[in-house]
Amino acid sequence: MTRTALVTGGTRGIGAAISKALKGAGYNVAASYAGNDEAAAKFKAQTGIAVYKWDVASFDACAAGVKKVEAEVGPVDVLVNNAGITRDTPFHKMTLDQWNAVINTNLGSLFNMSRQVIEGMRARKFGRIINISSINGQKGQFGQVNYSASKAGDIGFTKALALETARGGITVNAICPGYINTEMVQAVPKDVLEQKILPLIPVNRLGEPEEIARAVVFLAADDSAFITGSTLSVNGGQYLA
Repeated sequence: MTRTALVTGGTRGIGAAISKALKGAGYNVAASYAGNDEAAAKFKAQTGIAVYKWDVASFDACAAGVKKVEAEVGPVDVLVNNAGITRDTPFHKMTLDQWNAVINTNLGSLFNMSRQVIEGMRARKFGRIINISSINGQKGQFGQVNYSASKAGDIGFTKALALETARGGITVNAICPGYINTEMVQAVPKDVLEQKILPLIPVNRLGEPEEIARAVVFLAADDSAFITGSTLSVNGGQYLA
C-alpha cells in the first residue's frame, strides 16, 4: 500500500527537499504553499508533485485544502508541518502584527493542520506527524522572541500530542534544524556567515536541506513506530539538547 504524505511549505527550501525525498521513498506526495505561485509551478513541473495553495494560519483554509488533497491524492498518512515565517525585530520594537503573524503561522498551523488529519489517522490506526521546529526554539535567539516562542511551542505540542496518540499507531515527533543552506541563509553577508555563524557550528559547515529531509523520511517510516514524542536535533553540534 502506498502511503500519502502532505508537506506544508513544501515547494521551497527545506520543504521542497522533504517533498522530493518522500516521493523518492515511494510516498504519494502533496505540497502546500502560501503565495509564491511561480516557485510552486516550477517545483511541480520539475518534480511532478501535486501542489496546493492555502494559508496554514487559517483553520478554514486548512480544512478545505486537506479535503481537496485527500480527494485528489489520498488520505493523509504522513503530515509534515514545515511551513514557517520570520518577522525578526527586538522585542521592544515588536508589533502585535509581527507577533501574531509568526505565532499563527508557525504554531497555530500545527493545530490547524493536525486537526484535519487526526481523526482519519485514528480510524486507520496509523499516522505520522512530523513538526519542523528550530534550534532557536531550543536555545532562543536575539531578535526572535516571536519565532523562538513559536518553535518552542511546536516542541510542547509534539510531546503532548504524542502522549495522546501513542496507543493508536500514530507517532508525533519534532525535528530542530540548525543553520541550513537555504535561500534565507545564503542571503546573509559572507563575512557574517564566515566570522559569526560557522565558528559556532562544530562540524564547520551549514547543513543541507536534504539532511533534514532524510530525517523526515526516517521518522515517517513504518519501522520508526517506537519513536514518538522525540525531538531530533540536526544542527551540526551547535546546540546539544
